[in-house]
Amino acid sequence: MTLLDTTTEPTADRQRTYEVRTFGCQMNVHDSERLSGSLEAAGYRRADDGVEADVVVINTCAVRENADNKLYGTLGHLAAAKREHDGMQIAVGGCLAQKDKSVILDKAPWVDVVFGTHNMGSLPTLLERARHNGDAQLEILEALEVFPSTLPTRRESAASGWVSISVGCNNTCTFCIVPSLRGKERDRRPGDILSEIGLLVDDGAIEVTLLGQNVNSYGVEFGDRLAFGKLLRAAGAIEGLERIRFTSPHPAAFTDDVIDAMAETPAVMPQLHMPLQSGSDRILKAMRRSYRSERFLGILDRVRAKMPHAAISTDIIVGFPGETDEDFEETMRVVEQARFGSAFTFQYSIRPGTPAATLPDQLPKAVVQERYERLIALQERISHEENQKLIGTAVEVLVAPAEGRRDAETSRLSGRAEDGRLVHFELTPGSVEPRPGDIASVVVSRAAPFYLIADSANGAPIPVRRTRAGDAWDRDQAESCAVPAHAPAAGGGVSLGLPSLRDGIPLRPGL
Repeated sequence: MTLLDTTTEPTADRQRTYEVRTFGCQMNVHDSERLSGSLEAAGYRRADDGVEADVVVINTCAVRENADNKLYGTLGHLAAAKREHDGMQIAVGGCLAQKDKSVILDKAPWVDVVFGTHNMGSLPTLLERARHNGDAQLEILEALEVFPSTLPTRRESAASGWVSISVGCNNTCTFCIVPSLRGKERDRRPGDILSEIGLLVDDGAIEVTLLGQNVNSYGVEFGDRLAFGKLLRAAGAIEGLERIRFTSPHPAAFTDDVIDAMAETPAVMPQLHMPLQSGSDRILKAMRRSYRSERFLGILDRVRAKMPHAAISTDIIVGFPGETDEDFEETMRVVEQARFGSAFTFQYSIRPGTPAATLPDQLPKAVVQERYERLIALQERISHEENQKLIGTAVEVLVAPAEGRRDAETSRLSGRAEDGRLVHFELTPGSVEPRPGDIASVVVSRAAPFYLIADSANGAPIPVRRTRAGDAWDRDQAESCAVPAHAPAAGGGVSLGLPSLRDGIPLRPGL
């Protein structure tokens, strides 16, 4: 282990502060809320904005090569800060920590704690042990210690919450390192999931996002292949829950019962993230993606037949080993036909430990870059065209505390429409300013590729519906330390995170 300089500690009577920096996907964002909750339960306090924290936690991603560069660049900057900050500690967790293990301490010996994806709850103990012993602490478990949702949490939004329905993945995509870092899929019991959603709603949340590496395979572990559709319906019956989203499904396991559940459950939003990865059947086979482009497009057709206004987004990888010009043109064809509202596009990067890393015909950077730029241009055009179709339509916007910039000249606020699109809307004279978590009814006046504008045509006050989420935001902003005994303070308190079946949550047969 590396000997650390702990000769000078912060003032003993001062509560230690923390900051969590998150790299990567929604699962990491959710995990970071759990890390924050665990630290606060252990007596730490979140550092004020602009104030250097006593403990900096980096929750890492390992999906792409630039994740490594981002981590070690950040650690280089923190090394200088640590030399000037007595008693400062640095912790690194998440997928890259699970993958690299002791490599992090070899490259950055000033790091105090390295922990993995399976033992997030150990962070406070590891920090204290590092301070006491003067040694860096490395703890990487190969199997899940406790399900993350049983850990305390510090939510970032009073209106919205993340709920994990499973962890891990049983797929064997050749480009993906996630299964080796998160392990095999483990499903939570439906009653525990619904109980956690109910607690979030009791605390003021009106929107939840269900998380899993492959949400629509949920239930396989306990023998119910229709469990995900049932879960959507049961969650939709929870009183007070207005918006349900989920990410990410796998096209190979996406079934019509889920489409029916989405269409028939009002609380499930008309939004779907469906990863394509490639439009070439040959490349899909090389990726071990067990579907082909025709099946993929057929799913989109069936979704739109039941939900014509659904916004569909996707993930696409450009430059997978062996991808030819013809393969790439197939991707362009499928993207044109699919009419995605948005797409997360990535240049393939070698991830050591994945089967694709050793495939022949790795493509030159210049070729990948040229294809990537062409795909970006195509998707931007399609996104703009799809957004323009919404001009003149009314949308219900869940107001966000900070989603993009507020335009001082037009007094615009921002939030997400029911289909997940970002909307910037004008706060006209005479309008009651909505609180984060309230719902504003606005009409789209202009469209850009990545957002919608809703400026008033006549300057009339905009309709605003005050919600329980807005009330929760007010409570969180109040200068009070009071925390309701029955639930955590939204966005600021710490939940014990122990799900128990609460009264009043209806369960469907088979759940």
